[in-house]
Amino acid sequence: MPATLALAWRLLRGGGGRGLLGSALTLAAVAVSTGLLLFAIGANHAFQQRSQADAWRHPEKAAAAPAAIEALSTDYVRGRPISVVDLAALNGSAPVPPGMPHFPKPGEAWTSPALGRLMKDLPADRLAARFPASAGTLGRDALVYPGELVIVIGRAPADPAMTVDRNASESLETTAGPVRIDRFPTAGSSLSGAYRVLMAIASVLMVAPLLVFGGAAARLTVARRDRRLAALRLVGATPGQVVAITVAEAVLTAAAGAVAGLLLYAAATPALVHIQIAGGGWFAAHLWPGPLTVLGVLAAVPVLVGVSAVVGLRRVVVSPLGVARRETPPRLRAVRLGALVAVLVSFGAVSGSLMSLGRAALVVLLVFLALAFLTINLAGPWVVALIGRVTVLTARGPARLLAGRRLLDDPRAAWRTVAGVALTGFVAGFLALLNAPPSLSVDGTRDPHALRLNLPPTRAAEVAEQARHRLAGTGATVAVKEIKAEDDPLAEHGTVTRKGVVTITVPGGAAPTDRARTALAGLVPGKVATSRADEDVYGNRLLGDLRTGALTVLFVSFLIAVTSAGITGASAVLDRRQTYAMLRLAGTPLGVLDRARRQETLIPLAVMGGGSLLTGLFFAAPFATGFGTPGLLTLVVFVVAGFGGVLGASALSRPLLRSVTTDPAPRPD
Repeated sequence: MPATLALAWRLLRGGGGRGLLGSALTLAAVAVSTGLLLFAIGANHAFQQRSQADAWRHPEKAAAAPAAIEALSTDYVRGRPISVVDLAALNGSAPVPPGMPHFPKPGEAWTSPALGRLMKDLPADRLAARFPASAGTLGRDALVYPGELVIVIGRAPADPAMTVDRNASESLETTAGPVRIDRFPTAGSSLSGAYRVLMAIASVLMVAPLLVFGGAAARLTVARRDRRLAALRLVGATPGQVVAITVAEAVLTAAAGAVAGLLLYAAATPALVHIQIAGGGWFAAHLWPGPLTVLGVLAAVPVLVGVSAVVGLRRVVVSPLGVARRETPPRLRAVRLGALVAVLVSFGAVSGSLMSLGRAALVVLLVFLALAFLTINLAGPWVVALIGRVTVLTARGPARLLAGRRLLDDPRAAWRTVAGVALTGFVAGFLALLNAPPSLSVDGTRDPHALRLNLPPTRAAEVAEQARHRLAGTGATVAVKEIKAEDDPLAEHGTVTRKGVVTITVPGGAAPTDRARTALAGLVPGKVATSRADEDVYGNRLLGDLRTGALTVLFVSFLIAVTSAGITGASAVLDRRQTYAMLRLAGTPLGVLDRARRQETLIPLAVMGGGSLLTGLFFAAPFATGFGTPGLLTLVVFVVAGFGGVLGASALSRPLLRSVTTDPAPRPD
């Protein structure tokens, strides 16, 4: 093995400056792939950590003897939600909440760092007067994200706030309890679960083209390597020796690229923590999936690159003379396209029933998305070969003829250049139809900023009078209205009940409204006066996060695509430098070679990019709520940026083409 490594290292160095440039391109491709793969894994880990940090606030009924009572409510200040967790110990075995040294005593309050600062910065009648004085600061384990507003209040078991039902159906997962508990739950809320589901879908959309790019990285400068290894086979090297040399060379380059990718991700982490999702940024530690996972990625990437490199050696091992003579490989089989058609037909058959599968629908969707990426990548070279034949038959000039012959000669290499953008087309098409769902909030008032308290009809008038007394002199108006409401709008047979709504309209904007909230604090134990705008905060936040996530996925996919186009394009010039040199010796102008090089990228890009985009639209159709301006804008931006990015990446190879044809005399590798 040391001899094999030494020979692989000598072959790497012996390729000269251009050979080392090819290896550097492979290293760069592996580095980008590793960095983005760590980003996808780290993002999933971060959402899992957030889910665990959120879980303890949503009480679950004790399975054994209860030790404490927990309740959750959500207050608001400046339009930002404040998670208020009320805790009361039933005995000395009450569980210690996350981020706290002990269970809170009655009257004791612990605040998050951001809420503590805000309580000091704002006048007391806007915020601090609502809660007991802070006795300590919550640790990071109690927080979903930096800057979150959270307060934990200790109460006595007989406190009215711990005995009155908070009617959790009023506002989705912003209120709960009181519930007798024996431990704090570890399963996150359904909202945090929804974010994890969306991240899983985003990961497939990012990782699938990333793996394709990583596989392509292993085959960069494949023609130069095949000719070199074929020469070794012809002078007596055994197939095992050829495979060992290839694995050693690929693994050496990929290992260096994986380490570079790790450093790239580490350098990007300080910027990633500022991406706003679900109300805030990230703890840097959450974006790192753990040392074992990181080491696993660093070990897996070189192995996968080595396997991918060995897969391409069949021609060298079986027919080294054919490689040395540069014979055209046999045509690809149409079964590649058949696999894609089969996936499309299968998805069309099950898409109508996806929404009725519940949680299983996510698994089915993820499987079909992965199969779509796989089969698009499988069918790509076959379609490129078909495009090459059509291009040759319809060519009316030397540049078009050369482009068609190159596509027909090596469709796999041509596909590797455009695969990134083509697969990004699938992502753009899939995201374009996924418009935001409508808001689910119930509008009981005309003014979205008017505060409301939902009560039994028999208590509404009494509470309204108390509210008028507390708000005397503020200019606020208090009204009472009785409305019908469903106990559970999502239930098959919802029960219609009546409730009294006390509406408080406060003139003057955010500051007077916050003062009114403070004045009304504790008016109805366990209830917080909220507005329709408050209840829309989480819905609007989710919609904004969907847009942010879609843009992030598109950006990552586009980064993969443009990087892939630039690196594979430069690698293709290095692979064909002898061909370009002979064409220049035969009198072919450099401009013709450059136009042919561009056309062999843009022609398959237009066909495969458009086809992938339509495939993405097809997969998103069952979940679409319409095709509006944002979706159309997404597609237009993708088409313009995709072609512009590939043209820009292609332009970077022009100086390299000029360099390899400046001295067209044949040179040994």
